[in-house]
Amino acid sequence: MRPLEGITILDLSRVLACPFASMILAELGAEVIKVEQPGAGDETREFEPVVQGDAGNVSAYYMAFNRSKRSITVNLRSPEGQDVVRRLAAKTDVLLENFPVGTMKKYGLDYAAMSALNSRIVHVSCTGFGMTGPYAKRKGYDTVFQAMCGIMSLTGERGGGPVKPGLPVADLSSGLWVCIAILSALAGREKTGHGCHVDFSMFDGQVGLLSLAAARWFTLGEVPERLGTEHPGRIPSAAFLCADGKWVQITGSDQHWPPLCNLLGLEAWGADPALARNADRLARREEIMAGLQQAIRRLDRDELCRRCDAAGVPAGPILQVDEVLANEHVAARGMVVDFEHPLVGRFPGLRVPLRFDGMDDPQVGRPPLLGEHTDEVLREKLGLADAEIARLRGAGAV
Repeated sequence: MRPLEGITILDLSRVLACPFASMILAELGAEVIKVEQPGAGDETREFEPVVQGDAGNVSAYYMAFNRSKRSITVNLRSPEGQDVVRRLAAKTDVLLENFPVGTMKKYGLDYAAMSALNSRIVHVSCTGFGMTGPYAKRKGYDTVFQAMCGIMSLTGERGGGPVKPGLPVADLSSGLWVCIAILSALAGREKTGHGCHVDFSMFDGQVGLLSLAAARWFTLGEVPERLGTEHPGRIPSAAFLCADGKWVQITGSDQHWPPLCNLLGLEAWGADPALARNADRLARREEIMAGLQQAIRRLDRDELCRRCDAAGVPAGPILQVDEVLANEHVAARGMVVDFEHPLVGRFPGLRVPLRFDGMDDPQVGRPPLLGEHTDEVLREKLGLADAEIARLRGAGAV
């Protein structure tokens, strides 16, 4: 048995953050019913890159965040479509949505309406800036949140301009926050007997990640500068260029300093009590970093990594995506999985990185075709006859 079996999630969300969250929960055992717009579906069904299959084309973007779900099509602008959602919500554990503030109330699908039908429902609203506050009506995307919440200001080379991280970290981390919110609310429901509404702001989620940067401001009044791969409060912790043109990241504490110096031929530094403490090395940042880089530039990356491993110094090669996905440890941990899709055949993906002892591990299922499960969900959940489903379809409600 997987941990979330028996939990049903009605997922009205689109694009990335919330679909990522509901996919994780689906592969942990929850039944996720993805509600999509008739004819078009989640807009990411048209996003690049597109996988060309013998039986049709599918967005790899959509597949990356929508595995293991059931897809139904419901027209939320239709009164009858709204009624279908309300009837499904009356039988569900979680309703997840990421519409702009006020949209769900306009459709009669807000928490007040849903909880009147189902007092145990957990209703999660994921918006850009939250349900309240001066920015509540603003629009935003991943990069806007990165910009406004400090992440871009911290990212980039010393003396250079702000840089966007290579992944949509605001979207991805928001998906994880949404998972935490849903699991917390479900746990709380077991104690109180009733559900709740969760107001999650992607803006708040990124501010909440500032962590160390905020701690430095609270403690030192310091606005952290961009340092590239260097750590503001630790030496060594940076990427270094090796003799073969490849890069390695080395991050160590005081106990790693002498063995690192010894493997690099810097024995005098390793034995110098004036450099034994991190604070002392920070005070001589420019000198220390230049000396480390000069010594490392004499070694190939893989040889340096072998020496660091042998000496117990934390280090790792900076790998590109293709290298990561072909890595022996990635293979041994089974992180790359595949599924059979009716249009494109076998296609790979990344598994949910959790393993359980005493429960079943997450299971990977394929992403649904648009509206693939509409009829069976309406039959199973609402007891509708085929004639009624046909009437709703003819009326443009589903």
